[in-house]
Amino acid sequence: MLVLGLTGSIGMGKSTTAKLFEEAGVPVYDADATVHKIYEGEAVPAIEAAFPGTVVNGKVDRALLSAKVVHDAAAMKRLEQIVHPMLRSHHQTFLDDAESSGAAVAVVDVPLLFETGGEKRVDAVVVVTTSPIVQRERILARDNMTPDKLDAILARQMPDAEKRKRADFVVDTSDGLDPVRARIQEILAAAAKMPRRRP
Repeated sequence: MLVLGLTGSIGMGKSTTAKLFEEAGVPVYDADATVHKIYEGEAVPAIEAAFPGTVVNGKVDRALLSAKVVHDAAAMKRLEQIVHPMLRSHHQTFLDDAESSGAAVAVVDVPLLFETGGEKRVDAVVVVTTSPIVQRERILARDNMTPDKLDAILARQMPDAEKRKRADFVVDTSDGLDPVRARIQEILAAAAKMPRRRP
C-alpha cells in the first residue's frame, strides 16, 4: 500500500481535497479530527493534570488550552509530549486497517506535515494550493477570523511556494471541484506505479 501525505496551508482547500479522495474510494486519515477525538477522551486526564482548568464538562476546551500554550514554547512541548504518542497510535491503527482492507493507496491529511517532519513517514506528498488572493478571501470569510489572527497562523506555516517545491504532486483548487477530481485520478494513477519510500 502506498501512503500519500496530504498537506497545504490554511485556506488552500485541503479538507475539500481530502473529501474528494474519499469520494474516489481512498481511505483518509484526518489528523485534526483525531485530535478532536482524543481531546474528548483519552487525552483528557493527562491534559488536565498538565494544564489545570483546561477541561470543561469532561472535554478539553481548545480555546482555554490554546491560551495556555500559544505563547509558551515549553508548554507547547509538554502538550506535544502528551498528544503525539496518542496520535501516532491512531495513525498506525488507521494504516493497519487500510492495508488489511486491501486499499492500494491511503491518504494521511496532516496540516503541518513538513513542519513536523511527517514527509519522512509517507511515500509521496500532495500539496494543495490556490492563489494568495483566493486563500485570504476564504479564510477571512470564516467566523472569528481576523487579518491579525490569519497572519499569526501563516507565520507558523511553511510558505506555500516552499511546500509546492517539495511536493511530489500539486493540486490547485482555484477553479472548482471538477479539475480537483481529475487531478486526483491522475495522482492515483501515478501513485500506483511509485515505489514505497517510507521506512
